[in-house]
Amino acid sequence: MKTDTIFYRLFQEIPSIFFELIGQSPELAENYEFSSIEVKQTAFRIDGVFLPHETTDNPIYFLEVQFQLDEDLYNRLFAEVFIYIRQNKPNNNWKGVVIYPTRSIDTGDIKHYEEFFLSQRVRVIYLDEIEETTSLPIGVATIKLIITNEETAIAPARELIDRTKQEVKSQPKQQQILEIIETILIYKFPRMNREEIESMFGLSDLKQTRFYQEAKQEGREEGKEEGREEGREEGELKAKLDAVPGLVGLGLSQEQIAQVLNLSIDEVKKIVEKMSK
Repeated sequence: MKTDTIFYRLFQEIPSIFFELIGQSPELAENYEFSSIEVKQTAFRIDGVFLPHETTDNPIYFLEVQFQLDEDLYNRLFAEVFIYIRQNKPNNNWKGVVIYPTRSIDTGDIKHYEEFFLSQRVRVIYLDEIEETTSLPIGVATIKLIITNEETAIAPARELIDRTKQEVKSQPKQQQILEIIETILIYKFPRMNREEIESMFGLSDLKQTRFYQEAKQEGREEGKEEGREEGREEGELKAKLDAVPGLVGLGLSQEQIAQVLNLSIDEVKKIVEKMSK
């Protein structure tokens, strides 16, 4: 999965997620702009920087997202921070946040920078150690979905979609979150075709997303758009049935597949029996 792209999009489109992740008020995002910044005359590029508006005294947040072992990460991070400070001479104080999927990716080699961690100027977050609760903010739950195993991602994704539709009242923000969840799943299930992805989401959830609209437009251009409601329902049922083999390949039971796709057990069993012949 292209985690750098996903995280950059998450924090750029919905910056409040970052502040929820570090235990701050999501409203703080209104005082910041998020971007990736290249430090001049070096080969350094900071993953992400939350720059506070000039009228506030909020700290600058330097962000690193690391999903692979990198023994030089902390040396690079602090070099980037101090070169940035030297070049830009900001008035605001600064803090750092490093995000890992799991503790095993962290080398823990902070001997030259230990004071920054002890003082909490720099924080390290391990996504798999964030407690799973139904009260977890939707933004943080979306980040957790990124590290969820492929075999178990479908159910929490559907729960997250349901929560988003129920709890996020702003239609533009709701659509943003749904599209990000959709993108995460597309990267997470590269072997699944478009119809299978649509079925995994539930077509009613996809109708307002960019992905669905593009698919619908392609159908029109190819002359495949159904003219009657009955034909459309048949097409949706076919898409669900076509998705069954892919979900079987992911290790889901027949009962789980029926629940995910809103099919009867008998319908799923018939497809599975055909696969075994």
